[in-house]
Amino acid sequence: MNESAVTVAREDTPDGEVALRRRGEVLELVVDGVFAMDTVDTSTEVLLATESLRRHPAPATVLVGGLGLGFTTRAVLADPRVRHVDVVELASPLVGWARAGRVPELAGLEGGRCALHVADVGAVLRGGAGPTGPWDLVLLDVDNGPDFLVHTGNARLYEAPALTAARGALAPGGLLVVWSSHRAPRLLAALGAVAAGGDRVDEVVLTVHREGRDLEYALYALARGDGG
Repeated sequence: MNESAVTVAREDTPDGEVALRRRGEVLELVVDGVFAMDTVDTSTEVLLATESLRRHPAPATVLVGGLGLGFTTRAVLADPRVRHVDVVELASPLVGWARAGRVPELAGLEGGRCALHVADVGAVLRGGAGPTGPWDLVLLDVDNGPDFLVHTGNARLYEAPALTAARGALAPGGLLVVWSSHRAPRLLAALGAVAAGGDRVDEVVLTVHREGRDLEYALYALARGDGG
């Protein structure tokens, strides 16, 4: 992409500047000066939703950790089995821009079946902040994964205490799925360590061809058994 970037929206937060930039037809999200995501290829964000929904027979309630550019949430809402979606996003500007319809990609998400919340998803999973579960699906896409973090403070979300809290926020038979921009063996091992009897843990590798390269992304899933 040779086009120069035009800043569509920007705001300072305690965790750094959040900015939306338009480069031709492509929308970019930049957090604290670090590229977070864009709309060149959103297939893995969509697959986080569709693969998770495919694995659950009755995904009535869904928690999405990380609003991003809205593609995971929009894919969840496209499933008529979903009655309610809670989207938890730490960056308040993103939620404000979504509510204001600042860019088409984020417009129109919040409504009767979807609520946006400005909160730390870790605190939500621990029950220390609203909204409250349990949820049939918990989908986490709050950073690039444990090894290429935008915010180093997010490292804890990929560790056993937070994953245990996420498992506890699932309804019986619920499913936790964590998105990663890379294969993360330590995350897979951490999920295995927090799994209880009857749970199932697995890795789904996604290959995306982007800018002349094949890139491997991954989903890490814990399906909760009904043993509590």
